[in-house]
Amino acid sequence: MLTMPPADPMVLSRREEIIAALRQIVPGEGVITTEAERRAYESDGLTAYRQLPMIVVLPSTTEQVSQILRYCQTNNVKVVPRGAGTSLSGGALPLEDGVLLGLGKFNRILEIDLPNRCAVVQPGVTNLGITNAVQHVGFYYAPDPSSQIACSIGGNIAENSGGVHCLKYGLTTNNVLGIEMVLMNGEIVRLGGKAMDAPGYDLLGVMTGSEGLLGVVTEVTVRLLRKTPTARAILLGFPSSEQGGKCVADIIASGIIPGGMEMMDRPAIHAAEAFVHAGYPLDVEALLIVELDGCAPEVDHLIAVVERIAGENGAVTSRVSRNEAERELFWAGRKAAFPAVGRISPDYYCMDGTIPRRALPTVLARMRELSESYGLGVANVFHAGDGNLHPLIMYDANKPGELERTEAFGADILRLCVEVGGVLTGEHGVGVEKRDLMDTMFNEIDLAQQQRLKCAFDPGGLLNPGKVFPQLHRCAELGRVHVHRGQMRFPDLPRF
Repeated sequence: MLTMPPADPMVLSRREEIIAALRQIVPGEGVITTEAERRAYESDGLTAYRQLPMIVVLPSTTEQVSQILRYCQTNNVKVVPRGAGTSLSGGALPLEDGVLLGLGKFNRILEIDLPNRCAVVQPGVTNLGITNAVQHVGFYYAPDPSSQIACSIGGNIAENSGGVHCLKYGLTTNNVLGIEMVLMNGEIVRLGGKAMDAPGYDLLGVMTGSEGLLGVVTEVTVRLLRKTPTARAILLGFPSSEQGGKCVADIIASGIIPGGMEMMDRPAIHAAEAFVHAGYPLDVEALLIVELDGCAPEVDHLIAVVERIAGENGAVTSRVSRNEAERELFWAGRKAAFPAVGRISPDYYCMDGTIPRRALPTVLARMRELSESYGLGVANVFHAGDGNLHPLIMYDANKPGELERTEAFGADILRLCVEVGGVLTGEHGVGVEKRDLMDTMFNEIDLAQQQRLKCAFDPGGLLNPGKVFPQLHRCAELGRVHVHRGQMRFPDLPRF
C-alpha cells in the first residue's frame, strides 16, 4: 500500500499562523480551511488514495503565487500544486502538513496570435477550451487527452499529456512554445516564448513533464495548428487482439503515420458502445480506430492501403466514416471508454505504460494470463500507434484485499512494460502510483542524477514531496545545485 512522508508536527502546530499569513497574501475567500471545504481536494483522479490537505489556497495572480511560495520556503512549508485534479497517477495528492496550491482561478485566454500561430493562456484554461476559442477560424490545439473537456493546460504540462492524435502531432512538449513559472523561492522566470526555438539549455523541455516538482506554471504559450482539409476514420474489427496489434505494427512499418490510431479490446468495446452508441461492432475481440488526414486524394489512397493491411491481418469488419459527424462519433466512443467502464465495475484502476509496438501482441497475451491469475477483469484501451497502454483493472474497493490485489496486478503490468523494452509511463506521469517502481527502470545513479535536477529548482525539497522518487535525498547529500534567473549552476558532484 501507498505510504507518504510522515506529517511534520512542528508545521501542524503552526497551522493557524500559516493560515493568517496566507490570508494576508490572498484575501477574501481564497484560503480554504474547514474540513468540509478541504474535502473537495482530498484526491485527484486516482481516487483510491485520499488525504486532506492542511490548507488550500487559491491565488488569482502570478504575484500572489510568488508570495505564497516565498513564504512557504522561508517557513519550511510543503506545497502541492494542483490544476483541475484529473491526474490519474496521484500527482496532486495533498499532504496533511502541506499547502495545496490550486490554480483554478488562472482561467483566462490572454492572447490569440494567429499570424504567429500561437495562443497565450493561463494554466487553468481547459485543454478543449483552447481549441474552442480558435476553431471558428480553422485552427486547433493538437494534444487531446480523453479528459480534455476538464483537464487544464497547466496540468497537461506537468504530465506531458498526449491524446489520441499525439502519434502524428506530438505530445504537450511538442506543442508548448513558452511558459512563465514561479520557483520555490518566489522568483518569476520565463522560458521560451513565441519564437520557434530558444537559445541555451532546454529548460522548457525539463519543465514539461516535471509533475509539479520544479516550479509552478502561471502562463503558457501554445502552438496552434491549421485544421487539415480532410479527415476520415476507419473502424477495423479483428478476431483477436494479437491480430489487431500486428495490424498496428504493419501500418507504421508501411510508412503511414495516421492522425490517430487507437485500439480497444472486447470489454472496452462493449462498455463504450453501450455508453455512447458509436456503432462499434460487438462480435470482435479487438477494435482499431485509424484516422487519416490531409488532402482528399491522399486520404482516399491511405484508406485503401490501411484496409488492405487490415485484411492481410484478418480484419473481419471495416467501416469508413461518411461525414464529419460520424468521424467524431467514432472518437466519442473511444474518449468515453474510461467513464464507460465505470458503469460496469464498482471501481477501476487505470494504468499507463508504454511499450515498443512490436511487443503489443506479447504484452496482450501476458496481460490475459495475469488477469486470470489475479482473478480480476481488465479492459484495455491503447494509444496503439505509439505503444501507450491504458489497461483498466476492474475491482470492488468494498471487498477486503481487492484493492491490494489490483495494485499488485498493475505493478506486474508495468514491470512487464519495462521487461519488453518499454517505460513505466506514457502520459499519466509517475506521481505516487509508480513511484515505488522507479527502481525497476532506473538504477541508484540514474535516480540520484534526476534528484540533483530537482535540487536545482527546489533545494529544500518542498514542492510536491513524496512523488516520483522512491527515496528523496537531501540536496546536500547529492551536491547542491540551484537556478538563478533561468540559469543552472552546478558544483562539483560526488562520484559513485
